[in-house]
Amino acid sequence: MKKASLILDKDYQISRIDPRIYGSFIEHLGRAVYGGIYEPGHPLADENGFRKDVMEAVRKLGVPIVRYPGGNFVSGFNWEDSVGPVSQRPKRLDLAWFTTETNEVGLHEFAQWARKADSDIMYAINLGTRRPENARDIVEYANHPGGSKYSDMRIANGAKDPLGIKLWCLGNEMDGPWQMGSKTAYEYGRTANEAAKIMKWVDPSIELVACGSSGSGMPTFGDWELTMLNECYDNIDYVSLHRYYGNPTKDTASFLASTMDMDDFIRTVVSICDAVKGKKHSKKQIHLSFDEWNVWYHSNEQDKEITQREKWGRALPLLEDIYNFEDALLVGSMLITLLRNSDRVKVACLAQLVNVIAPIMTRNGGGCWAQTIYYPFMHASRYGRGTALLSIVDSPKYDCAEYQDVPIIDAAATRSDQGEVTVFCVNRDMNEECILDLDLRSFGDLKMTEHIIMHHDDVRAVNTEENPENVVPTQAPLTKVDGGRAEVPVPPLSWNVLRFAPSV
Repeated sequence: MKKASLILDKDYQISRIDPRIYGSFIEHLGRAVYGGIYEPGHPLADENGFRKDVMEAVRKLGVPIVRYPGGNFVSGFNWEDSVGPVSQRPKRLDLAWFTTETNEVGLHEFAQWARKADSDIMYAINLGTRRPENARDIVEYANHPGGSKYSDMRIANGAKDPLGIKLWCLGNEMDGPWQMGSKTAYEYGRTANEAAKIMKWVDPSIELVACGSSGSGMPTFGDWELTMLNECYDNIDYVSLHRYYGNPTKDTASFLASTMDMDDFIRTVVSICDAVKGKKHSKKQIHLSFDEWNVWYHSNEQDKEITQREKWGRALPLLEDIYNFEDALLVGSMLITLLRNSDRVKVACLAQLVNVIAPIMTRNGGGCWAQTIYYPFMHASRYGRGTALLSIVDSPKYDCAEYQDVPIIDAAATRSDQGEVTVFCVNRDMNEECILDLDLRSFGDLKMTEHIIMHHDDVRAVNTEENPENVVPTQAPLTKVDGGRAEVPVPPLSWNVLRFAPSV
């Protein structure tokens, strides 16, 4: 039996946790909108066509912000198409996903859905095929009280009060050759700076996310961030990061170690942001928005077949990854990584929310169920609030095909404003239980109140509509805390949530 230790101290803190790290993403892609959150005629649709079963599942996740309407989709999108009478909205060919967008659900409808979901909107503007002036116009439409062309247009379209969108993305993955209107780093930096400047002139209270490179594997990565930030540092607030992982070779050991790459990615972007800060002699610190992250690889071949067979269809079943148990373990570790870096990562979006590489799945006209990745996200969102604590972990390590010195125990901890301590832990060992020696002495007299475990003997096990509880969390026996110490057994290949509260 292996052993690891975790030392926590109430005074050793990383940062306050911005709740927006538990954000998600709805793109006009596949069945995320049509057949996902919106399905008029469904037995559980509300008066506006939104599925109430999906809404309930979203609320349980506690998602504070949702990125919308893209994604790749946004680089060919005209926001004006999505407002006004639905019957008069144009149908457009979406060149990002080779489907047809009907614009039945637009800005007003999504704002209505977000309110019902207890979420805010993170709105992405088109800086691919459009210009900064179009970005200025949508801010005026959404946020200006009235008495101007676009704010009066909003009022005429039924929204007297401003929509109050406070977080905006300046385009999406603009270094990607797959992106409509892709740009060089200098071209994008100049465009983003001018858009940011006039958007904030319309509404100085908004925050803006500039596009980082599309991924750490891009040839542009690093130089893109450096060049782009040199042009727009003073007018933006966050730099975006996007990262997906997959396991097509079925190498579980390497797959579960992928967050070592995620940690490196974050640290590299932070260092570039701070280098530009130093170069500019600036007192302003740029934070990170990890606004696309997840596992994505299961549906790749299926998507090729669908787009070849049904090109220009509406709401095609694209990117419908069916997640297994090991995917849930990696998602848990990705959440741990975000918490470890919460001093700089202030916004993050699990991509996406419903049907499209998503924790929630639906069948058109049928049921709604939670995929395996739903549960670690729900636990982190529910219990990972307050302050992130510096976790000193001493763990056995292993080597694999892709990484060396991988800690078997991956862990992060938080302390709520009520004094509750939560430890999130993944045991990456495929065969052995690990005893986790917890040192909690600085918190006074604590007792364990809950030990949630997610484990399955088959790493490929999935949840389906017919068997939605095949892979679900269970309750483990509580471990006694003695003198501020506890030895907690952590099963092999498991996601664990250890919760502690003051004894009195």
